[in-house]
Amino acid sequence: MSSKYPAHLSPSATLTKAQKSRARREPSGVFSLFQAPQIQQFKEAFQLIDHDKDGWVGESDLREIFASLGITPSAATLDELLSARPGSASAPASPTKASDKDRGVNFTMFLTMMSERLFEFDTEAELLEAFESFDEADAGVVKVEEMRRWLGDVGERMGEREIDKLFKGPFTDRQGNFNYREWVKVLRVNEEEPEPMQ
Repeated sequence: MSSKYPAHLSPSATLTKAQKSRARREPSGVFSLFQAPQIQQFKEAFQLIDHDKDGWVGESDLREIFASLGITPSAATLDELLSARPGSASAPASPTKASDKDRGVNFTMFLTMMSERLFEFDTEAELLEAFESFDEADAGVVKVEEMRRWLGDVGERMGEREIDKLFKGPFTDRQGNFNYREWVKVLRVNEEEPEPMQ
């Protein structure tokens, strides 16, 4: 059975120092899933964890980050984190303990694992649930002004241009109501692969 990941990302790969260095430099398809600012944020997070700055998050790096948080991880927790590989989110844990050479992740592996976590949720259901929390009448619409205040003030704040881009268009009526159900339906149709004509 072949892996969908390159050999340098495979849990069974034994890498030399030169191979690790090359693996850090080689472009990967996972980089195309994110915009440059997002990749930079992931890189900064990875570098915070990689205390020895060798390009790999290993056991000493994990112990250091846990200690900075006041946590003493169990051996099982460390082993699970160090032997994690892309594609293992849905796969059962391997019964064999990884050798020291196979433990840890580089940035490409880290980014791939983050993409698996970020893209595994159901976009349509998540969006509907988020908008429904503002739709007390269950009418399928929300007040644009209320959403504008919330998106500009809470959590991952959006800029005025981003908010305008979202709410200016055919899904907002003259009374300032945004029809989120229709908007989500259109998103779903646009994301689906076109079927070949018969």
